[in-house]
This record gives sequence, structure tokens and C-alpha cells, in this order.
Amino acid sequence: MNRPLPAVRLRVPTHEDAVAWHRVFGDPEVMEFYGGRPAALSVYEELTARQRRHDAELGFCLWTMLDETGEVIGFTGAQPWRPGWGPVGETEIGWRLGRAHWGQGHVTAAARETLRRVRAAGVKEVVAMVRPGNERSIAVARRLGMRPAETYPHPTLDERALCFRLALGSPTASGGNGDDLNNAE
Repeated sequence: MNRPLPAVRLRVPTHEDAVAWHRVFGDPEVMEFYGGRPAALSVYEELTARQRRHDAELGFCLWTMLDETGEVIGFTGAQPWRPGWGPVGETEIGWRLGRAHWGQGHVTAAARETLRRVRAAGVKEVVAMVRPGNERSIAVARRLGMRPAETYPHPTLDERALCFRLALGSPTASGGNGDDLNNAE
């Protein structure tokens, strides 16, 4: 079914957003592919502080995602791939959304804006690392025009992480050929 994507707003995370992210991501379903349990508030305090540094230094970060009413519903954006495995040194695009907002197109809309912003910051290619079975994230990556590239052995799980890639100079970097621009997430 085609429908317009919802309006979303992205902002550099504030210190207060750490509390909002902690609340929104407190759902075990949301955390299924991120360790299976909610993280401590201190994790989000460090993460939002790091994102403010990324924005100041790189011109992009994991931005706080707000819905039409201004409610914090998650994050999306890009950051350097940090772990010592996988696409080391590359720019990863990522997203995480509160359960109440799944299936409405928020991530797709916000990720398209992320691609525009990172392209404007001079990034030539992005990757998205996705765990096998995370069909929602795989679908978003495909809607963005990303293609499966390689896999990497996960250092702590008995699985290979999927790496999707997108060259930002390509015609598909804006989200496909135009036919799917209104597909909901």
C-alpha cells in the first residue's frame, strides 16, 4: 500500500534527550536486536554527548527524531562505525524507533533526510549494519536504495552481520527511482 510518509523533524540530541531515549527504548521488543534488554540511562547520556560531538566535528550524528507533535520517538542519523570489527572507518546510517510508532513510515522519512544531510556533509558512501532476522531494518535499507554487500562475523554472537551499502552519488541515493517514494515503512 502506498501512502505519504509522515512528517518528522530531526535535531541534534540534547542532554534531556538521553532521558527520552531511555524511556522510548525501554521496551524489550525495541531492543530485540540490540542486546534484548533496555540499556541504562548512563548509556544514553554518553551516546547523546557523543552525538553532539559528532555533529560539531563531522556535521552529522544520530539525530533525535520527533513526530508531528514534537514527541521524541527515536533516533536516526549517521556516525563513524565504532566497533573494531565490520566496516571499520566507514560511515554507518542507523535508526531506532519506539514501538508505538512502528509501521508508520517515520524511519524511512527520517533516514531519507539523513541521506540528504550526510551527502551535504561530503560523505560519499554509507553502510547499514543489520542483524539477520531484523526484517524491519532490512526493509528500510532496501527502501533507501541500499544493497546487500558483504557479511561480517559478529564478535559475540553466532551469526554474520549483514552490511548494506549505498553510494551517495548514485541516482538511488534519494530513496529509489521515484516509484517507491511514498512506500511506508
